[in-house]
Formats: sequence, structure tokens, C-alpha cells
Amino acid sequence: MNRKSFLAFDLGASSGRAILGILADGKLELTEVHRFVNQMQMINGQYFWNIFSLFNELKTGLKKCIKEFGIQPESIGIDTWGVDFVHLNKEGLIISLPFAYRDSRTNSSMDDLFQLIPQEEVYAQTGIQFMQFNSLFQLFSMVKDQSSLLEITDSILFMPDALNYLFSGVKKSEFSIASTSQMIVPGTCQWNYKLIEKAGIPINILQEIILPGTILGPIQEEVANETGSKQVPVIAVAAHDTGSAIVSVPSTKNNFVYLSSGTWSIMGIESSHPIISEQTRQMNFTNEGGVDGTTRFLKNIMGMWLIQEVQRIWENQGITYSWPEMVELARDSEPFKFLIDPDDTMFLNPKDMTQAVFDFCSKTGQGLPQTHGEIIRCIYDSLPLKYRYTLEQIRDVSDQTIEVIHIIGGGANNHFLNQLTADATGLQVIAGPTEATAIGNILIQAKALGHVSSVKEIRQIIANSFGLVNFSPSDELDWDEAYDRYLRIMLH
Repeated sequence: MNRKSFLAFDLGASSGRAILGILADGKLELTEVHRFVNQMQMINGQYFWNIFSLFNELKTGLKKCIKEFGIQPESIGIDTWGVDFVHLNKEGLIISLPFAYRDSRTNSSMDDLFQLIPQEEVYAQTGIQFMQFNSLFQLFSMVKDQSSLLEITDSILFMPDALNYLFSGVKKSEFSIASTSQMIVPGTCQWNYKLIEKAGIPINILQEIILPGTILGPIQEEVANETGSKQVPVIAVAAHDTGSAIVSVPSTKNNFVYLSSGTWSIMGIESSHPIISEQTRQMNFTNEGGVDGTTRFLKNIMGMWLIQEVQRIWENQGITYSWPEMVELARDSEPFKFLIDPDDTMFLNPKDMTQAVFDFCSKTGQGLPQTHGEIIRCIYDSLPLKYRYTLEQIRDVSDQTIEVIHIIGGGANNHFLNQLTADATGLQVIAGPTEATAIGNILIQAKALGHVSSVKEIRQIIANSFGLVNFSPSDELDWDEAYDRYLRIMLH
């Protein structure tokens, strides 16, 4: 048996993991080696990520893999969330904790930039969904505020690029993560220098863009000594977590819409080219880089963040619900009694998510939820309706046939929400794998080292390796009437 081992570091906004993947006889086995908490740090009223703590956790994961599990991986790969970045000085030292995307300093940055460059022009040149925390707006806010940090910055690296740099000493920007910045020419590995210069952002701080699967170089000697590792290759996988996750869709046909379900719900199609028009701008769709030159045409939707936050608020009040208990509370509550638009800005980072739900329901003339179950049910009903809305938009602007929804990521375990999604959209839902991001990360490493030949082979390996759960749409509830009401609420 020819066994090959790879270590994936998968970092999300709330946690990170080191996942060992062993590839043998056309199947992949996963083992969680290390798990740790990640959270924004508030310092003097602003939100940051602790890049140094994250690096230490990744080294701990590598050390555990070798010393506790007895396996030296052939390579390592790192993926994270998008848009956030690290500042380095001329000596290559990190000179600040990176800002977190939910920090309020960008609240007015989109409107401010659009006074300088029309919104239509920004979208036409980038094809990226407008979100106030995109790297373009983060950097522009620093230009506008005459940031002293920006003045001493020699280079920036996106979060996974920065961690790759700490391991390898190589400064590059991987394509999928760079594409989230709203600063590249769509579908290419080229920075949009014309736009960047118009925004007043110094172009010299940007690094060369490389494709997923590029071998950056060996782990630095001091890191190898600290962890007990050989100087194995550091591979730039699809460094945006969604980029790696989409590789894990277990389908050899291009007849699907994917739904990467986690803190964010990311819904879209895999396209051979960017889809950019005035219609897609008004719909606020994005065109991000994928593997093998593909474009991830998608929309970011506020996902399980809503449930996570109400759970956290209640826990702070001394009321603790498990995930199954929250589902049961939702099941026992009347469907469609209250609905919200998950992407309303009031849900981006409220101090109290339950209060935000109350405020939205009140503002839209629905009254107020009276129980925890009604709040949970409100969120669980609203997400599938938002998925249906997004699906219909995709069909409007794409000629791709869509026959099935592939739900990947942690949300694939939420059978209640998956069934609601099938019911709301009228499409077959296939859920799994849950560890989609780590799987994509691992198998891109395998492809980079020549152990896997293509994305098609990757997807066949995944279909052979992991159990999938099917959900067929039912007509138990009147989702058409609920959808009509949802549209009226969104237009309120």
C-alpha cells in the first residue's frame, strides 16, 4: 500500500485545526491532530487577529503530528478566511497585529471610495461583491486616515500568505486569497494597478500572485528544529478556505450549485470564466479565483454566524443550549412566523444578535419573537429562503444547468437546515463532506507533489472516501407563499 501523508492547517474565524490526511489506494483518511480557538481581540476599541498566537498553534499542530502521531507529513498547506492582511517592514518583520474584518474602521470606506471612483467602475474592473471589509476598502480607509502604519509598511501579505511566510520565508500572494481583496483583474494573476493607484494605495506593498498548488519552498530550518520536522515543502494551496472547500465538491458533473455552510454561507457555481455585468453588480455577486483557472462565481451570505451569536448571548446570560437542543426548539416553533434578511447590515457584528433580530422584526412590522425557539426558527427559516433567492439570481445570469445543491463544510451536519434548504429550493441536496476545506487543502498538496493528476481525480477520491447524505424536497410546508412574504419583507 502506497501511503502518502499531508498536513492541512485550516483556520476559521472562530477556530483552527491541523488535519492529517493519509492518501492510499484512491481513498483519503482524515485525523484531527490539533484544534484551537481563534477569536478577534479587541484592543483600544479595535478588532485584531493574533498572528503570532496562530503561528504558534500551527507549529504545535506540526509537532503533535510528528511526536504524538508518529507521522512526518510530506508537505504542509494553510488556508484561512479572506480579505485580512499583515503588515511587514523593510526587514520583513511583522509590525502590527492584523486588523479583523469586522472592525468598524471601514464603516464609511465604501461610500468614501465611490466619491473618488464610481461604484460601477470598481465592479467592472474587479467583479467582486461589495462588502465594506474587502481589502480594497480596508487599505483605502488607511489612506483616507493617513495611517502611520501604512507609511512604514513595505509589504502586505494576506493571512495564509503571512503564515506561509513564517514557515518558509517566502513572500507571495496566492491567487484565490488575493482575489478576495477586490484588487485583481478578474480571472487573472494580475493586480489591477490602475484601480489601486486611483485609490491612493501604494502598489509596491503588493506581492507576486501565484497559482494554487505552487511549492513555495521548504520549512525554514529554525521552524523544523523547533517542531522536529524535516524541511518539507510548504505548498500554497487554494489559500482562501472556500477555494479549497469547492475542490471537495464530490461531483464529476458541472450541474451543481455549491453551498459552503459554516459561519458564512457561500453559494455559487464553478465557472470557466468571470461573469461580470451591470446585472451581477446590482445583485452583488463576486468572481473569486479557483483552482485550475476556474472562477468561483458566488455570493457571501450571513450563515451560521446568526445562530452562533444568539447561542453566545444566551450563554452569557447563563442559558446554555447544545446544537441539537436549538434544533429541537426550532422544530417545536411555528414556521414562517418571523423572517429576516440574513444579509441586512444590522446582523454583521451587533453587540446583541437577539436584539438585532427583534429590531429587524419590529422595523418590518412583524411584531417580536416571544421565545428562544421563535428566534431560532426565524433564523432557520430565513437562511433557506435567502438560498432560494440567491439560486434564482444565479439562474438569471448564468446558462449553467443546476440540478442539485452540494452542501459542504460543517453545516453539512445540520440535517434540519439541509432539509429546509431542499424544501425551499425544490432541489435535491447532497450533504458532505463536512471537512471540505481541509480535504481540498490536502488533495491540492497531493496534486502539487504529483500524487494526484487532476481536480476530477480529486473529486472521485472524495466520492469514494466519505459518506454523503441525500435530502429530497418535500411539500409539507408552503414555501412558495413563505418566499413571496420573504420578498416583501426584504423590500420593506
